[in-house]
This record gives sequence, C-alpha cells and structure tokens, in this order.
Amino acid sequence: MHLLTIRFPLVLALALVAATASQAADPVGEATARGDADAALADYFADQTQRLAAACLAEVPSQEAWEERREEYRWQLLEMLGLDPLPERTPLEAQVTGTVERAAFTVENLHFQSLPGLYVTGNLYVPKGLEGPAPAILYVCGHGATRRDGVSYGSKVNYHHHGVWFAENGYVCLIIDTLQLGEIEGIHHGTYRYDMWWWKNRGYTPAGVEAWNSVRALDYLETRAEVDAERMGVTGRSGGGAYSWWLAAIDNRVAAAAPVAGITDMTNHVVDGVVEGHCDCMFMVNTYEWDYPMVAALVAPRPLLIINTDNDRIFPLDGVVRTYEKVRPLYAAFGARDHLGLTIAPGPHRDLTPLREAAFRWFDQHLMDREREVIAPAERRFEPEELKVFAELPADERNTSIHESFVPAAEPPEVPDSAATWEALRDGLREALSEKVFRGWPEEAEPPAVTLDHSTEEHGYLFRRFVFESQEHVPLAFFAITPLGGNAIERIVVHLLDAEAWDELAPLAETAFMAGDETAAEQLAPHQPEPGTAAVFFPPRGIGPTAWDEDPRKQVQIRRRFMLLGQTRDGMRVYDVCRAVEAIRRIEGLAEAPLALRARGPMAGVAVYAAIFGTGIEGLELAELPATHREGPFLLNVRRYLDMPQALALAAERAKVTLQAGEPQAWTWPAQLAERLGWEGDRLAFEALP
Repeated sequence: MHLLTIRFPLVLALALVAATASQAADPVGEATARGDADAALADYFADQTQRLAAACLAEVPSQEAWEERREEYRWQLLEMLGLDPLPERTPLEAQVTGTVERAAFTVENLHFQSLPGLYVTGNLYVPKGLEGPAPAILYVCGHGATRRDGVSYGSKVNYHHHGVWFAENGYVCLIIDTLQLGEIEGIHHGTYRYDMWWWKNRGYTPAGVEAWNSVRALDYLETRAEVDAERMGVTGRSGGGAYSWWLAAIDNRVAAAAPVAGITDMTNHVVDGVVEGHCDCMFMVNTYEWDYPMVAALVAPRPLLIINTDNDRIFPLDGVVRTYEKVRPLYAAFGARDHLGLTIAPGPHRDLTPLREAAFRWFDQHLMDREREVIAPAERRFEPEELKVFAELPADERNTSIHESFVPAAEPPEVPDSAATWEALRDGLREALSEKVFRGWPEEAEPPAVTLDHSTEEHGYLFRRFVFESQEHVPLAFFAITPLGGNAIERIVVHLLDAEAWDELAPLAETAFMAGDETAAEQLAPHQPEPGTAAVFFPPRGIGPTAWDEDPRKQVQIRRRFMLLGQTRDGMRVYDVCRAVEAIRRIEGLAEAPLALRARGPMAGVAVYAAIFGTGIEGLELAELPATHREGPFLLNVRRYLDMPQALALAAERAKVTLQAGEPQAWTWPAQLAERLGWEGDRLAFEALP
C-alpha cells in the first residue's frame, strides 16, 4: 500500500457500502441523515451555550472579592480583543483639517492616529461660551455608511445629530468613524464575508481595533482644554453600542456609559441565530468562554444605562433583559443600584428619539448632576461634505490592512540546541495550546462507549461500522476494514477524511458492491489493506454522516457559532480524532497494534495536533501539510504562540512522522531540531510529493 493514497475513495467505498448502502441508494435517507446532523448540532450549541451562561457570574461576589478579581477579568477581555499586551501609545499626530461654525457650537473636522498609519477620522463638537472644562461624550458610530458618488464620508455623518444635541446642551462631543465605514474603509467582515478564517488563528477581531481607537479618542479628549477629563462618557448605537461596551469595560476613565442596542447574551447569538445578523466587530475572541454579562460586570459600579427596543431582531429583548438581570446583583453588592438602568422603547432596530432621549437624560444626571426633561430633539444640520476630514486619503494609511498586523503573530523561536532548552520551549507551547487554543475542549471525559452498527464480510475482508459519542450531542462513526483468516493485526492506519474525500465515494460504492460489479471489485484489490493491516476511515464532525446544512452561508455561520463559544470547528475536530483513537482502541483486536494517522491538506494539520494531545498514536503519514496556519487548520489564537513547523516538532517527539511535502525547505525548523537533538532518522522523514 502506498505511503499515502491521496484521495482514498476506493478503499473507503468498501466500508461505506457495507455500512450505509441504504443511504447511498436513497436520497431521502441522505436528507434525513443531514437533518439528524443539524438537529444534533443545534443540541450541541444549546448545551455549550447553557454551560457558558451557567458559569457567568454564577456566584455574586462581594464588593471586595470583585475588586480583587476585576483587574484579572479586565486583562482577559483585553487579551480577547487582541490588546494584551496593550499597543504602545504612540503620538496621536492629531490634525484639524477644517471647521464649521454654528450659532451655539463649532465643529472641528479632525483626524488622529491611534497607531502609526491607523487613522481615526472624526468631528469634534465644541459648545461656544464655555466658562470652564465641560463634560465630554465620545460617540462611537454604528454601521451607518454615508457614500456619495463613490466617496465615503464616514458613519460620523449619519450620526451627526447626536453631536449637535450634546453640543447645544453643554457637552463637548467627539464622534469618530468606524474602521469599516470610515472615510478610509477597512474590513469588519473577515469571517462573515471574506473567508478570512485565519483571523481567529491570530486572535484578531476588528472589535479590538474599535476598542483601541476609542481608548485613543479618550486620550485625545484629555488633551483638549475644553474637556473635564473626570467627566467623560461614551455612547453609540448598534455597532457603536458594542464599542461603548468594550470601552467602558476596559477603560476606567469612562465615568458613565449608555450603550444603545449593542449587547445581548450568547443564547440569542448562538441558539437563536442572532450571530447571523452581525459582522465580526461585534465579538471578542472568546478564549475564556465568557457570556456577555461579564462585559457589563466590568463597568460596575460606574453608571451604566442599557438601552434597547422591544422588537429588535438582532438584539432581542429577552437576551438584553437577561444580561441586565445577571449584572444587577453585582451593582447591589456595591450599593450602587441607582447606577444601573434599563430603558426599553417600542420599535425595531432603529435610531429612535426615545432611545436618544434616555441617553441624554442619563448623562445629564451622571455627568452634569442635573435632572430635567429633554425637550429639543436631536436634529440633522449638516451635509456630508461639511463634515469630511480628508481632501485626499493618506498614502501611509494602514486601515485597510490593519488586520494583518494588529495582533502580532509569533516569530519562529530559535531552534533549541539542547534537550533542556527544547523541553522548556515544548512545555510552554503545550501549556499555551491547552489554555488558549483548546480551552473549549471538555475538561474530563469518560472513555467513549463504542457500538458495532453494521458488519459484513466480502472478498476476504471484514467491514464494520462503529458509532460512538465524541462528546454529548456529537455522535460520530468510523469504518474498519480488517482481513479475515485469523491473522493478528500488526498495524492500524486511520485515514482522516475531509469533505472532498468523502464526497467522491458514493458512486464507486454503489458500483463496487450494490450492483455486484465484479470489474469494480477487481479494481479495488490494489487498494485493500496490506496483510496484517487494519484500515480505519474516520470523518470528524460535520463531514460525511454528520455533514451539516450544505448552504455555504449556513456553513459560515456554523463556524462563527463555534468561535463565539471559544472553540473552532477545526479545534473540535482535533478533539474528535483523539476520541476516535480512544474508541478504536476499545475494539477487540485493535487495542495493541501500532496506530498511525494518515491525512492530507488541512486535515493533516488536525492529525498533527491530535498526535500532540492524544494517546495511542505512534505515527503520522501526512501529505501537503500546510506550512503555515494561514492555510489551515483554523484554531483559536494558535498563531500568537507558534506555527505549523513548531507544531510538527511537538508531534514528532511523540509519533514518527513521514511527510510528503512540495517545499521541504518550509520544514527546516523541525528538521534542524531533530538533527540537534539526535532524534532517530525515521522520527521525522520527508518525501517528495508523487
């Protein structure tokens, strides 16, 4: 048998026909299986979401206990936003490019750089006749694009009436553009629209850029003589509501916050499907498996008003209320019940007058120490051209590419020159992978119960289909082919199947056995297992028998749900492989023989990590393993710590690796390590691609 049969459809067809013949011939059966898989996935997501919800603020701490933990939680959030370590506070290089005069206030069109080349465009509304420093409002915009003749004027134009109201009522107000819908148009839709799943490898989310831009906006406000830095508030709606949460949670300079339609809980997002209406900027990289009331808790005991409508399809009322109820006891523990409020107005997801008035009253109360009826509505007063900052966009802008650099990727470490140096590096990398990449795995699991689902004998081989549960609500199957005749199994090869390999199987399966085609059966002979070898074929979750909804848009949203829970689809497939090996070892005759994983492409990367963390894996036979995680597999945060060459070295220490690679130079790092540490020659072997 060749080292690696690249597509292995012929061998697998033997197992499939014996185990799933009825489905291969019955499209209705296939649809039923997909429906069952979708139902199981929905149950899985509901169970995982409930686990996070139950853990969130499960015990209401005392004021003292919360204050002890708060800084740790704050740094967790910073990390999940890609802000740990915090970027350097480089000079803002602020410039005012124009002013607009009105009777009661002046508008300054300005920009600053939150990082060199990362431009933030905005409008500063300054009341006239101030007698001293005034309270300031940072208004962070939602997704309100304003474009004319192909020119972007930024979201600030769409929301400028808020700045008008604040300035006419004695506040300095800075309205800043979003990354995606600013005058320089960056990207919020990396996973939602552009297939940039590598963002999660990097631990990147545009929510982090929006949070950092907001932090630097406060830095800018502090430089203004008109601003009382002890009385700064933040508000915004929709996307701006979310950014209000990020800023208020991570920056204690926010004295009061009034996010509008910017937060709900995981149940709404994951179970109810609200995630499908949101781009990536609305979400942190959920390494620590938070539910969203934890973000609200970080604002306590500062004044926080949660504002929403009762018919908002992307921030449903039930989740908003659950978030509010979850954080109320913490405010009570601080003796600050009056610092937490909830305003609900009738209507859909729109910028409605009652919502604005609630925010205005909240800031009047907590930043102005005044209570009054809000009479004058917020009114639009400007044309987009009046509020534009740039005549020409700067050539050195990084807005359109900031996702490439905002969260630094780990540089390759020096190749260790001693066993002790390697062991220290290895142990540190394994710990980082456990805590930051695969934290979403079940903490403890009983050995999987394995059930024989089907068995048949054909052409001198025993074909069996086994089923087991990788974790609750994740039923999986593997297919085993073993030679008849009583000979002992000397070797087990587990083929890890991707969707492409699986999809090629059905026609051949029907031809080979169901139709009794002897010619096809003869063609199978060269691909059957070698004497003494057992061949096992395993499709992890979401492939083959457990394939989910085939609509590409649904596939995207399924993957995003995993990420909201602090997992990735590929990361959980690694877990499935580890569990499948455990299950295989429970089959009589397959418990002791050396076992190797065989895979290609990104699935080969899944095999690498299974070898790092699984047990009972003695070998890896890999082809076209991606040289970098940018090509997959996609694992939460992994590039903050290592890339595939280091992962291959971790695996090679535990299992003999044979790699068919088109570019052997990409694997210099593990090859040098093997040489320096004196590993046996077959511990890490390279072959040219056929």
